Amino acid sequence: MAVIASSVSLISLLVFLFNLWVQGIYADSGWQTGHATFYGGGDASGTMGGACGYGNLYSQGYGTNTAALSTALFNNGLSCGACYEMRCTNDPRWCRPGSIIVTATNFCPPNLALSNNNGGWCNPPLQHFDMAEPAFLQIAEYRAGIVPISFRRVPCVKKGGIRFTINGHSYFNLVLITNVAGAGDVHAVSIKGSRTGWQPLSRNWGQNWQSNSYLNGQTLSFQVTASDGQTVTSNNAVPANWQFGQTFEGAQFF
Repeated sequence: MAVIASSVSLISLLVFLFNLWVQGIYADSGWQTGHATFYGGGDASGTMGGACGYGNLYSQGYGTNTAALSTALFNNGLSCGACYEMRCTNDPRWCRPGSIIVTATNFCPPNLALSNNNGGWCNPPLQHFDMAEPAFLQIAEYRAGIVPISFRRVPCVKKGGIRFTINGHSYFNLVLITNVAGAGDVHAVSIKGSRTGWQPLSRNWGQNWQSNSYLNGQTLSFQVTASDGQTVTSNNAVPANWQFGQTFEGAQFF
């Protein structure tokens, strides 16, 4: 009985530690500080495309609650898809009450010709969000231009499954991964054809993942691992008659 009790205690401890680790992915030490500006125009049309590769943010389901991240946050593109809650702070003249959740969809490049406090807002090591204008206006006044913020990682909430858009050509399959719930940012992907085993994909840029295998005419399955270490498998998500340029929906993180 003592052995059983010890085993149960050990399992409980491991579960507790795992939950703390997962929470740490989102919370770190709680709210952090940074600044926010805006870009893209009143309809956010200027935010389309971008360094994450999502293309049309409207049709991809990201809408206008999006932001470009500074170098300190972008993680060379691995942060694409991550969700952040933010609120304007310590500026009663320009701040609006409440908070907003945005998805990382682009990169805010540094401007080393300008000082960090006078135009070089996205220079390292600053934690900065260049928000889509409609998102910025939910937490601050337009005339503010730049405001201090508090922000934290939060789980992403999405409708439907993870989406896989297959671009490229034979022997160069470029898979764009979108609509990822949970941690949101994908850190590893594997693919399996109906005539292959599991093969890791390499990240080409943003959230575009590359395979140089010949996969034409095969049913395709995917394994997606997010930054919190969670993995979801989408078996046979893509039928054998798939064509380049098509998008397919798989399983989802919950």
